[in-house]
Amino acid sequence: MAVHRHRDRFRLVTTVVLTVLALTVTAAVPAAATPPQTHHRVDAAAGWLARQMVDGERFEVVFGGVAYPDQGLTIDAIFTFAAAKEADTYATNATAWLAEPAVITGYIGDGTEAYAGATAKLALGVQVRGLDPTSFGGVDLFARLTGLMAPSGRFSDQSAFGDYSNMFSQSFAVIALDRAGGAPAQAVSFLADSQCPDGGFPLQFAQATCSSDVDATAMAVQALVAAGEWHEAQTAAQWLISVQATDGSFSAGGVANANSTGLAAQALAASGRLLAWWQARQFLLGLQVDCAGSAADRGAIAYTTSGFDPTTAPRATAQAVPGLAAASLVTLSANGSRPDAPTLACG
Repeated sequence: MAVHRHRDRFRLVTTVVLTVLALTVTAAVPAAATPPQTHHRVDAAAGWLARQMVDGERFEVVFGGVAYPDQGLTIDAIFTFAAAKEADTYATNATAWLAEPAVITGYIGDGTEAYAGATAKLALGVQVRGLDPTSFGGVDLFARLTGLMAPSGRFSDQSAFGDYSNMFSQSFAVIALDRAGGAPAQAVSFLADSQCPDGGFPLQFAQATCSSDVDATAMAVQALVAAGEWHEAQTAAQWLISVQATDGSFSAGGVANANSTGLAAQALAASGRLLAWWQARQFLLGLQVDCAGSAADRGAIAYTTSGFDPTTAPRATAQAVPGLAAASLVTLSANGSRPDAPTLACG
């Protein structure tokens, strides 16, 4: 499912380090106050997501009864808050948490271990916040990232655990570096040359048979738009439209879901395919918990049409909101964001 395939797999640190980290992270929690109400569905979704953060600063994932930091979902939340222009207090706290030495090392590696996708995604998150990726948490993220680029232009992991880089890694890298003045030509060429004959893009590179993937294609479209590769971006966007269901949804593993639909909506908006984007948006709105739901759940985006599930809703909401807001990663910015986490106004 897309909820798993988009999840960052760069948590390759020891149990000891993770456990110590979970016990020592202590960022500021937003002051208790009655949050403002809103009739705007995107704002309400961002507000709900913010209130799910641990200590108002981070997300965690639980394995074997132990909570570990989830830096990837935390960065997705930063993207969500910027797209909705809400919850800036939470985004500020999240950014400070991500800059802590143990947190950043646990995500991108210590330099000997180095993960391309995580490094690129964090660099983009820092850019969205208007900060400098060349000096974040004591790390030059761009120097680390460009050091992971092979002569072919592919960004790859440097890890004793193997290379798990994929189309997300390449796309995040191209977008982040383009926003910094221009992605290397060979990196853009490697991305464009990975396109399948049907116009979509694969999740994994060097497949025996190129198999297009919705999530990977959605990321590649945004990277190609950023790099000015308009023809390839439009061909890929057309492939996305060809696999869009009549209800506007996109599927992974045969299951229509908010995660894939949200990513595809971002790509459709970035490539100017506004009718298809609008149809995807309507599907996403249909997954949102409205005033008929529990007050604590209102604003959340369910993963599938089966209804709200607290275990999948945070990631589904985080990946749906930028698509709902037509906010591409190419130009996403936190500038002008309001501090609070609004609730959905009802009755």
